[in-house]
This record gives sequence, structure tokens and C-alpha cells, in this order.
Amino acid sequence: MHFRRFSTLINQTPLTSSTQLFTKNKNFNPSPLPHRTIQDPKGQDLDFVNVAYSHLIHSDWPKLDKLAPGLSLFRVKHILLKLRNDHFLSFKFFKWFGVKNPSFRNVETLSMILHILSKHRKFKSAEGVLREVLDSGSVNFGSELFEALVYSYRVCDSSPRVFDLVFKTYAHLRKIRNATDVFCWMKNYGFLPTVESCNALLSSLIKLSRGDIAVRFYKEMQRSRISSNVYTFNMVVAAYCKLGKLEKAVAVFKEMESLGFNPTVASYNTLIDGYCKKELLSSALKLKDLMVRNGVQPSDITYNTLIHGLCKEGKLLEANKVFNEMRGVNVTPTTVTYNTLITGYCQVGNNDMAGRLFEEMSRNEIKADILTYNALILGLCKEGMTKKAAYLVKELDRKKLVPNSSTFSALIIGQCARKDSERAYQLYKSMIRSGCHPNESTLNMLMSALCGNEDYNGGVQILREMLDRGIAPNSITLTVLYEGLRLGGKDELVLKLSKEIDDKHILVKDSERVEKNI
Repeated sequence: MHFRRFSTLINQTPLTSSTQLFTKNKNFNPSPLPHRTIQDPKGQDLDFVNVAYSHLIHSDWPKLDKLAPGLSLFRVKHILLKLRNDHFLSFKFFKWFGVKNPSFRNVETLSMILHILSKHRKFKSAEGVLREVLDSGSVNFGSELFEALVYSYRVCDSSPRVFDLVFKTYAHLRKIRNATDVFCWMKNYGFLPTVESCNALLSSLIKLSRGDIAVRFYKEMQRSRISSNVYTFNMVVAAYCKLGKLEKAVAVFKEMESLGFNPTVASYNTLIDGYCKKELLSSALKLKDLMVRNGVQPSDITYNTLIHGLCKEGKLLEANKVFNEMRGVNVTPTTVTYNTLITGYCQVGNNDMAGRLFEEMSRNEIKADILTYNALILGLCKEGMTKKAAYLVKELDRKKLVPNSSTFSALIIGQCARKDSERAYQLYKSMIRSGCHPNESTLNMLMSALCGNEDYNGGVQILREMLDRGIAPNSITLTVLYEGLRLGGKDELVLKLSKEIDDKHILVKDSERVEKNI
């Protein structure tokens, strides 16, 4: 794919080593770097520039302040040129005239200070300047800045790293289209960014869940002969795993090894997570054993990933073995480890084991969070043990933890399990007052409980809450609600509710069955 086609493909999508700076691309003839001169200052302009320069090198800022009314963009640019070998003073002057007259901070002066800072390898300062200006919206995000950098490149006696800086800054800011445009423009002039900058773009793409674009960009890196490093391979493996293309992830992992790179713990963890998400738990466990044989110590993330995958499949015995192995090799379990196991045991109704793990957390001084309590509360509520659950809720205040939607939903489920629809409804109202909202499952369960206790008015209120949020009610529960309302002589309300569902285009499963009972 030619680089122009790559850029078009990226822009149509919704949203080298550290010592090798740039490499001339030998696969095509790059465009010559254009050059634009700046007219020399004469007369009063020359005198002003020289006087201002003298004040600057002598750090005589009070005298410089007096010259501020006489500044012009032409004079500012020539002062910057005279200061280009002193990055510190250039930077101070750039900040000074930006305060005196913000209009002088345009695309031309920005390109000049970026050249100066990049040439002196002050990349953090340069990126800070660029971020600030881009955030202010005072500079065009498109080609204007890049063109200004190209035309002022020679007059500033710059370094190719300036283009890499712009590319990396866009990548860090997750401005994907801007970054890919800069990449292609750089390539047009025969320059390639560092692998570290390419990795910054890959990282941003993965964080944005755009593994598809990450893979395309990696392929473009290969075509451009930009040497990947272990971090590049790790992110490409992660991208393929997120896309569900496990075979390709494994192929990249093997390619990394064949090229002489030693996979890191992050490399193994990424692939183990990919196996777990595909429910290939035996492969995940074998990979963990392989990393140990290869001298890579599994981390808490390794074990947490495996434990989560096993618990998700209900394999609590195997999960507990991995947990014991984790402690046996002196990898300290974290809050995530315990939360995963507690949730797993609660889901299979083993609240006693979950409680023992909770007590172990306290003994080992591992801080429980709201997820820990929610798992325990839900486990107890499913078994109708609402008093024990209420005790845990009171403990939240002492631990300075704030109940969230999952906490309230668990308590509502508990009261519904005890067929105490009135208490469940009160919890629902408390939940709404606190700014939380129940999910589809909880709302359907609550409406079913209310209708089961013949509280059809409450059922109507829950139904309207569901409709307002675009949630489809359970057809069987809806049928019971309609029948109850009809027996109470509220046929018009039934028709009105049915019309509201149709008007909101909400599809109810088994809707024909509901309509027959209206």
C-alpha cells in the first residue's frame, strides 16, 4: 500500500532504534525539501533587532519590556533567528512575546521555536509548547504547521527530529488523523520517524480500541523498513488479541522470538489474556509454564488474568490452584486477585468460601474496595441472606466507600428473592435519589416482583423508567402487568402503555404473545 493510500485509509476510518533518528527511504525518490528565505532586516528594523538581542543576552528584561510596543512579527522572527543557538534564551523570549502580544504566537514563530528546541534535543519543552498551542486552537491542525516547519527548516539550521516531535506529540494527544498525515508527509520528503514515536501511535490506537488501524500502521512500518522493538511487537500482539485474531497474535509473538527479541512479561501476559478471552484456558496455562521455563517470572497480572479466566468458566478448583501457586512463588495477591475469586465463589453460591477469602484479605492488610463488597452483598442477597448483606452495607460507611449502582441492584435482587417487593421498591427509589440507575436485569426483576405482589402501579412506574431509558421489558412480566391492570379496569392505561412502547420503537421479545393478551 503506497503511503498516500495508507493516509486516505486512516482518514476515512471513524474514529528504528533509539539511536537511529531518521532514515532516507530508498524505495522511492523523495521530494526535495523546499526552502524559503526571510528578508534581512534593514534600517529601524535592524536597529530594533540588535538592541532587543543585546537586552536579551544581558537578561535586561525591564529594558526589553519598554521595547514591547515596537514589536512586529517581522522583528520577532529575526530575534528568534539570532537566538537560535541559545535554546534557553529562545524559549524565554518565546514565552515573553506570547504574553506581550499573543498574536505573534502564530504558525511561523511556533515552527521556529520547535526547530530551535529540537535541534538542542529539548524534546519535552518542545512538546510542551506544541501541546499548549494546539490546545489553544490558535494553530491549524492540518498541513499549515507542517508546511511552516518545512519552509523554515533550512533557515533555522534545524534537525530532522523536529518532524518526529510533531508526529509523536499528535500520537500522544491521540489525534490519529493528524499523526498519520504527518507520517505520510515526512515520508514524502524521505524522512521516517523513530520506532519510539511509532510505538506512541500504536499505544494510542490500542487505548482507543482501534486495533484495526494499529495493525495497518504496523504493516506500513514494515513497508517503510522502520525496525520494530519488543514494545512494538507487544502492542501488535495486543491489537490482534483485541480483534480476536489469536492465530495472528501468536504468529507475531513467534516472529518476535525469531528476530532475536526476548519476550517480556508483558508479551506473555498479553497473549495469555488473549487465550483466556477465547476460553482456551489450557493454552493459557501452558504459556504461563513456558514463560517460567524461559526464565520470565510471572507477575500478579499473569496470575490475575488466569484466575479471572478460570472463574469465568466456573473452574474454581483450578483457579484456587493457580492462587496457591501465586502465593507459593511469592507473588503477592492484590485486591483484584481476591475480588476475582470472591466473585467466582459467590456466583456458584459458595458464600462461605467467599467470606473466608474476605477475612484473609483483612488479615493480609489488602484493602477491600467497593467491588469486593458488591460481590459479597450480591452473593448473600441471591441466597436471601439480606440481614448479613445489610451489615456489609453499614460497613461501607466505616470504610468510606460509596455504594454504587451494583450495590443497590444487589440489595434489590435480595429483596425480590425474599418476595418483599415493597422493600425492593423503596431501595429502588433510594437508588434513584442517590444518582444511580439499575440495569435491565434488575428492572425486569423488580417489575416482576411488584406484579407478583399485585402492585401494578409500582410496576407501571418501573415500566416507564425502562421505556425512558430505552430498555425492553420482559414479555412475560409485561403480560402479567397488562392482565393485572385490565382486571383493575385500567384498559385505557394498557393501550396507552402499549402505544408508548410502539412510539419509542422498543422491541419486546415474544411481543405477539403480549399483544394477544391486551
